Amino acid sequence: MSTLSKRLKEARLQAELSQEQLGLKIGLEPESASARMNRYELGKRVPAFELVERIAAVLDLPVTYFYADKGDEAQLLVRFHRLKAVERKEVIAFIDDLSA
Repeated sequence: MSTLSKRLKEARLQAELSQEQLGLKIGLEPESASARMNRYELGKRVPAFELVERIAAVLDLPVTYFYADKGDEAQLLVRFHRLKAVERKEVIAFIDDLSA
């Protein structure tokens, strides 16, 4: 299972959506929504980047989350994504201080 397929399934389950529900929310045809999402989650097919962008928007996740190969990086990306702009600046300043 690829990182993308693993993250996709984790995010969908976290959002408490079925494969069909997520497929419909991102604009897939009703007849194929469930089957296509299943193939993506199994790693049999790779969704186009544009489709990953739509998935990320629906699930309120950064696109980079789906490609992060380490779990802690993925969680950091999610948390950073959900911060307000001022909080993001504070996090960046904190990291700058740590690395100085």
